Amino acid sequence: MKIAHLIMAHKNPTQLGRLLAALQHEEAYCFIHLDRKADLSEFAHLASLPRVQFTPRRFAVRWASYSFTEAILECTRDVLASGQEFAFVNLLSGQDYPIRPATTIHDFFARHQGASFLSFEKEGGSAWWQHAKSRVEKYHTTNFKFPGQYMLQNLVNRVLPRRRFPLPYDLYGSSDSSWWTLDAACAAYLVRFMDEHPRLRWFSLFTWGSDEYLIATVLMNSPFREHIVNENYRYIDWSGGGANPKLLTESDFTRLTQTHKLFARKFDIDQDAGILNLLDNWLISQPIAA
Repeated sequence: MKIAHLIMAHKNPTQLGRLLAALQHEEAYCFIHLDRKADLSEFAHLASLPRVQFTPRRFAVRWASYSFTEAILECTRDVLASGQEFAFVNLLSGQDYPIRPATTIHDFFARHQGASFLSFEKEGGSAWWQHAKSRVEKYHTTNFKFPGQYMLQNLVNRVLPRRRFPLPYDLYGSSDSSWWTLDAACAAYLVRFMDEHPRLRWFSLFTWGSDEYLIATVLMNSPFREHIVNENYRYIDWSGGGANPKLLTESDFTRLTQTHKLFARKFDIDQDAGILNLLDNWLISQPIAA
């Protein structure tokens, strides 16, 4: 059973190299999307690692813009067209790290073939959705960069009516929905569906943070919904509030080793390299069991 790890990276080749080493498994294939704004020469040596390659296309990603969702979708397409037959596509960032041994991770997914793992909340009264509704209902120019764009954005939102999602769907999403592990057939459906509904792309070009709801919404209104587990097995600490999760440090080590999750984010070795050292030593000591 082969797993494709699709890794969205934009900085720190040393940390990315450590992630790739931690994911090493004879049936793990790593596809790196390196942001087009990053210097490829600083990362090129990573392609010499076993079963590691760069995606053929690179996108310039703007934070919270549709460009990130588009990069994910197009790189998923590239993974599925790579000539390998994968059971899962596992989406990671370059600042993620496994918190279980690679063999344990593979054993877990081998026992759950046909399932997909994605965290979400249905649109409603949750605190997240109360905040996130404006992402869909208002126009956002985050995907663009031009003088006066936010002045124009404010003007448009005062003049035009609220936007509505272009399909008659219940909406799903959460702050954790960006990162997932999809059954390969489910991933193929996602890419095909977006191809068949181009107005979703047009609509999403003018939203904020579409990665946190668009993919979850498409899949939870699909024939695959009965096979989607509402759990992405990522440890993410949002306790600090705001739009970004807490950077994990050595102080988080005990919590990381006690959780049932498989991966954690996010880490930054420029801020705290010690946590990855602790995790590496702990992972080596773990018995090979799920």
